[in-house]
Order: sequence, then C-alpha cells, then structure tokens
Amino acid sequence: MLSSVGRSLILLGAALVALGFILSAASKISWVGRLPGDMYVRRGNWTFYAPLATGLIISLILTLALNIRKFFK
Repeated sequence: MLSSVGRSLILLGAALVALGFILSAASKISWVGRLPGDMYVRRGNWTFYAPLATGLIISLILTLALNIRKFFK
C-alpha cells in the first residue's frame, strides 16, 4: 500500500514539474491568449477576458497527448 502511495506522489511531483516548465515556456510564446477567438473587453475599470480559442487548442493538445497510447495499440 505504501509503495503505491509513494509512486503516486512521485508521478504527481513529475506532473507538477512538467506543468511548471510548460507554463514558463508559454509566457515566451506571444500568440498564447491572443488568438482570433479570444475575447477581451475593457470598459472603464472593468475588464472581461475569455480565452476561448486558446482554451480549445490547449484542450485538443492535452486530449491528444493523454490518449496517444490508444493510437499505438
């Protein structure tokens, strides 16, 4: 039982490290958050931002990455 908990913690830590690398690299990509389907409205001191196209692309990439093993069976 403890070995499975330890393995889960190692995987969670590796996923967090990978997420950190991805987020730090995403700040250097200028088109993230500025795609044609992203909505940005500013009126006075009120701002609304909805990254619809960026969210769809990130969702597609994650879906493909997480299901890639099914393609090679």
